[in-house]
Order: sequence, then C-alpha cells, then structure tokens
Amino acid sequence: MEVLRANHILEDLEQMIVTGQFANGERLDEIRLAEHFGVSRTPIREALHRLGMSGLVEHRPRRGVFVIEPGAFELVQMFEAMAELEASCGHLAAKRISEPQIAALRATDALCRAALAANDPDEYYTHNEKFHQQIYDAAQSSYLEDLAKKLQKRLKPYRRMQLHLRGRLEQSMIEHGEILLALSQGDSAGAADALRGHVAVQGEKFHHLLNHLKATR
Repeated sequence: MEVLRANHILEDLEQMIVTGQFANGERLDEIRLAEHFGVSRTPIREALHRLGMSGLVEHRPRRGVFVIEPGAFELVQMFEAMAELEASCGHLAAKRISEPQIAALRATDALCRAALAANDPDEYYTHNEKFHQQIYDAAQSSYLEDLAKKLQKRLKPYRRMQLHLRGRLEQSMIEHGEILLALSQGDSAGAADALRGHVAVQGEKFHHLLNHLKATR
C-alpha cells in the first residue's frame, strides 16, 4: 500500500514540478506534503527519494529537498540528445535484433494499442517505456543502453505528460509501426530516422503542452 501511495505521489509531484506549480529552487516540506496528500511521511520520503534519482529535486544535507527544474534551453538539449541516443540504438538494433526480440516488441506494442483503446496515457507510457528499453537491449551495446536509460529516466515526466495532448497517442502508435517495420526489415537508416523523429516530436509536443498550461493558469 505504501509503495502504491508513493507511486501516485511521485507522479503528482512530477507533474506539479514540470508545470511550474513548484518553482525552481523551492524547498519541498515533508510535513506539508504529507498533509496535502493525506498520508504519513513515509511515502512522501520515498517519492522524494525517487524524484532525486530522476534529477528533479536535490537533497541538501541539513537543509532539505529543493526543486531542480531544467530551463527551456536545457530541456531542448536533453531531448536532442535523447533523439540521437535512440537513433543510435535503432541503427544497431536493426542489424542485431533477433526474431524473438521482434516478437517481444510486437507484444509490447499491442499493450500500447490496448492502452490507446482505453484512452489511458499513463498506462500507455508504462508500455511505451518498455518498448524503448527493448530496443536498447536489442542494440547489444551495454554502454549505449546505460546512457539511454539514464536520460530516459530524466525525461520521463516530460515524455509522459506530452502523451496527454489530443491526438498524441494515435500519432505515437503510427510512429511505433514505422519503427517496427524498419527493425523487422533490418533497415538501420530507417530505424534510426524513425526513432529520432519519434523522440524529437515528443519534445515539441511537451513544449506545446507546457505553454498551454502556463497560459491557462
């Protein structure tokens, strides 16, 4: 139960940070957060710990936990780097992926499609995250996989939020189809281009969403 609460609190705090409800540099108070969410401080501590691992907050000894939100320029750079990392993984995966790995990717893609049918962006993100990690694994480059997973974790709240934009889930599924086709055909250049575009458009969609949220506040 505590783990489930921490998961929900983590997602809520991520959204509050990336939409500016908590200012960059603001101190997050455990007691106030516990009162806000109606829970004990235990799941709050767990959620803050995981936020620290993703880089959205910084734990400062004897001072507390502070929001560390990247600026717009830094976010653009991170999405650019993520797009190139994914493209590199796709390029290698198209050369090295096995038939069982292709089958596993198709199975995960089917779960994404089910989440789309249920209009559940958060469930979609869960399976989408696995879809990308399977491609990292298929690239058979442990160093590249480690880099991709670290940046994927850092960008998770931003990539998850852009899925809430109207039409984004449907567009993402189309992009998945292009990625799967290139991988199954051993098309390295096609897989790289499809993954690069898939991630780049996520950054664009997130900025549209963020601008909309700020305009309505």
